[in-house]
Amino acid sequence: MKLYRNLCEAVISGLQEIFEEKKYADKVIEKILKSNPRWGARDRRFIAETTYDIVRWYRLFRELAEAEENDYWKLLAVWCLWNKAEFPDWEELAGVDRKKVLARYEEVKSERKIRESIPDWMDELCEREVGANWNQELEALNEEASVVLRVNTLKITREELQQQLEEEGIVTETPSEFPDGLLLEQRQNIFTRQAFKDGLFEVQDAGSQLIAPFLQVKPGMRVIDACAGAGGKTLHLAALMQNKGRIVAMDTEEWKLTELKKRARRAGAGNIEPKLIESSKTIKRLEGSADRLLLDVPCSGLGVLKRNPDAKWKLTVEFINRVKELQLHILQDYSGMVKVGGALVYSTCSLLPSENEQQVKTFLDKNSSFDLEEQKTILPSQGFDGFFMARLKKKS
Repeated sequence: MKLYRNLCEAVISGLQEIFEEKKYADKVIEKILKSNPRWGARDRRFIAETTYDIVRWYRLFRELAEAEENDYWKLLAVWCLWNKAEFPDWEELAGVDRKKVLARYEEVKSERKIRESIPDWMDELCEREVGANWNQELEALNEEASVVLRVNTLKITREELQQQLEEEGIVTETPSEFPDGLLLEQRQNIFTRQAFKDGLFEVQDAGSQLIAPFLQVKPGMRVIDACAGAGGKTLHLAALMQNKGRIVAMDTEEWKLTELKKRARRAGAGNIEPKLIESSKTIKRLEGSADRLLLDVPCSGLGVLKRNPDAKWKLTVEFINRVKELQLHILQDYSGMVKVGGALVYSTCSLLPSENEQQVKTFLDKNSSFDLEEQKTILPSQGFDGFFMARLKKKS
């Protein structure tokens, strides 16, 4: 593999924005790739994958290069050695020696937090909460995330879409445990395809695709998605309900609901009513109105680090503690929207029992009108992102 200076400079620029300006990695990479439409698919892949690799292995690469905090060129040099890439004779890469890097790795590889490239506090917290499984889950979280499509069954079947994509040279697999999912054999920019513009699919991780079915919706129901965001799960619910009934999609941020409206139009989902949460009165007005309520609450995001590796370096204990308070607040205040005989699903993309099972237990201890029907954890070691979901039935 030969390195080109302009592509490497793009990677360095991206790393500066991610680490120094605290910007989200996916947004940074998207902006960089849009800045030069002349780059081909291989160049774009190099920029995206190299940036993500260095972000993912930031702590390990710094240790191996013995680099200062913002010396991204040295991290790129270690990346080259790690990936057996041709090492250009550039001044910025000088001083990084293969023998030294390999010797340093032998010294540090027994320390999990360095070998797996994770902050001390995060390693300690997850070991304490996840227990003996943490080793394998951490290894899985350092793997590259798969690209998974969710077929929009309002417009096409999975078999039809698979055939259509195959005719365009896009090979996919059909994982049996995810009935609406198509797994891309090779990573690529799928958003430029006509099938996406026609609303035939959305990009949605396989684990995430299990949450909407867990709600057990039926056509004609009144469903509230109270933390809808840009609407990935809302759109899945619309398809499961065959566009019949009503989905009230709520969020506290208007720009997310604007994006949801755009996606719903593309998907042909006509049973979605976006509603901005302006105050507690918005929630109060919907009391006892929902057959089903989805609470996909804000969380640490520790289950999706393979997709968002920059979160490792941005998360704090203080943030996780604040978000746990918010989770309980949402559960307590929003649960009143469920009618008697209805059900709610509480879900996170976290691996921590303190955000998952313990939050559900705390809620049930205070709310005897609800019973736990089922709860499920999807682990990163199963091949996709990590999620938790619990379904609670309102009996009185």
